[in-house]
Amino acid sequence: VQLQASGGGLVQAGGSLRLSCAASRSIRSIPFMSWYRQSPGKERELVAIISNLGSKNYVDSVKGRFSISRDNAKNTVYLQMNTLKPEDTAVYFCNARYNGDSDWGQGTEVTVSS
Repeated sequence: VQLQASGGGLVQAGGSLRLSCAASRSIRSIPFMSWYRQSPGKERELVAIISNLGSKNYVDSVKGRFSISRDNAKNTVYLQMNTLKPEDTAVYFCNARYNGDSDWGQGTEVTVSS
């Protein structure tokens, strides 16, 4: 599945952004959709994941601030990011994991200024 991420940008600390990940086909049957991020010099890390049954998990650093959701009718996954911090600055990637395959979007850049 092809994934197109969007919604990144420059925001001040404390602000909000909503990232979108549009898929080229139905995501209804895709078991896991997730958001990762990668900062310069750091490894890519899993930020949030949502199953096709609606269960969600988050990395500790974003719990209570970020929320992942999926709209199967629109073939889109969202990441609502609130109370952003400078350390959230990164390129954010969406990922689809199914049947042993893993597809990535191109990434959208988020910059949080202090």
